Amino acid sequence: MSPPWTRFPSAHCQDSQAGGPDQEREKRWAELFDQLDLNKDGHIDILELRTGLAGRGLSKASLEKIVEAGDTNQDGVLDFKEFTQFLRAHEKDLKLMFRSLDKNNDGRIDAAEIQHSLHTIGVEVSLEDATRILQRMDKDGTMTIDWNEWRDFFLFKPLTNIEDVARCWKRSMMLDIGEQLTVPDDFTEEEKKSGYVWRQLMAGAFAGSVSRTGTAPLDRLKVFRQVRGFVDFKGNVLSSFRYMLKEGGLRSLWRGNGINVLKIAPETAIKFTAYEKIKNVMRSNNETRNLRVHERFVAGSLAGATAQTAIYPMEVLKTRLTLGKTGQYSGIAVCAKQILQREGITAFYKGYVPNLLSIVPYAGIDLAVYETLKFTWLNRNRGLADPGVVVLVGCGAVSSTCGQLASYPLALIRTRMQAQASVKGAPKPSMSASLRSIVRQEGVAGLYRGISPNLLKVIPAVSVSYVVYEYTRIVLGVDIEGRRGGEEKASKKA
Repeated sequence: MSPPWTRFPSAHCQDSQAGGPDQEREKRWAELFDQLDLNKDGHIDILELRTGLAGRGLSKASLEKIVEAGDTNQDGVLDFKEFTQFLRAHEKDLKLMFRSLDKNNDGRIDAAEIQHSLHTIGVEVSLEDATRILQRMDKDGTMTIDWNEWRDFFLFKPLTNIEDVARCWKRSMMLDIGEQLTVPDDFTEEEKKSGYVWRQLMAGAFAGSVSRTGTAPLDRLKVFRQVRGFVDFKGNVLSSFRYMLKEGGLRSLWRGNGINVLKIAPETAIKFTAYEKIKNVMRSNNETRNLRVHERFVAGSLAGATAQTAIYPMEVLKTRLTLGKTGQYSGIAVCAKQILQREGITAFYKGYVPNLLSIVPYAGIDLAVYETLKFTWLNRNRGLADPGVVVLVGCGAVSSTCGQLASYPLALIRTRMQAQASVKGAPKPSMSASLRSIVRQEGVAGLYRGISPNLLKVIPAVSVSYVVYEYTRIVLGVDIEGRRGGEEKASKKA
């Protein structure tokens, strides 16, 4: 269940006002402290901060920084005096940042000024993207950010300078394009050289490994029903699980998961490298040009196709191992050797064409639905903090489901072609022949055979990967505020 959004009291206090601002500010802080002090013991600990600020999308490391910055007596909690001292100092820093960004000194920040702040750290964004970032803070719909909106949005974000603010905006934009667990579009050259990019990709790869392992039984059931559902798996999901347990025991539910996890690392590395190369070609001589949405989609699709071409033999091995009976294959190498000897090298690319064709509808619909859902939420909740885990997981689950529904028939044909063993030199069944055979024998519904376990695994897979990804980023020093968190930890250890 989603945690309730916490709405904090907002006071319209400007430095130019006389008499009232300090009293209004103290009153606002007292109300805020009372809301966060859940057990009413006069102190706020890390757990109360996490609960009270659940809707703001802050990481555990960010909350720890707040307590560390305000805890002057080092007792691990914040009393009212420490809490107000922290807010007073932080608001002062935020005020300085606000004035620094407000280039024309009109008391408001517009989209052009946001665009300029991102440019200062090497991130080139379009005015349209800058406007989307602005709308996250614009409570009154004026398409500008005044001091109150700025302060309320960044009040609990541990920022110290303009670069931190720009990085926070950049991370928000990464989520907005629906690529929170894939290759982002806006890494700076500094981040690439520092190793930050690869730490982030490692976090994603590890999260994917845990997620795939957790949902492996459902994935194996999906493959069985795709290939043998018309003959052996006509019952429901439960009866199919009983069949697999009876045939190979509990461990058999994870058959084929090893290579499914192993292929994550090379696929991620190849996709990222290809993506960067393709973007550079598209930019031609203008290296600072920001790619438009359709250009990013084309670059992402081509990068995905490149990665799939390179690791596709592993996909075939995964399907064969998943369908294998107990004792049929003693390992990945044995399976590969048998395929090579009996069917030849071309067997490792069975089903390659439908697999390649499925990339475009899946990637396009997944990205389009995710962006639509995300921007709909942002437009209806202007001024609120980041969406938080529940909204992000929900958007990811829905967009992934839509992408799967669109590309599933191609994925089913690919799996059946991968599973077909043949004698070396024998004619290979084509994609069109497989399609006609399925429709003739099983009807149109046959193109969606096995989709129920596939849909069942969407929510747990997205949820587990997101949670593991966030915690792994912290461990690797890739906090939500960006690279600086990891560098601070490293410098302290040194």
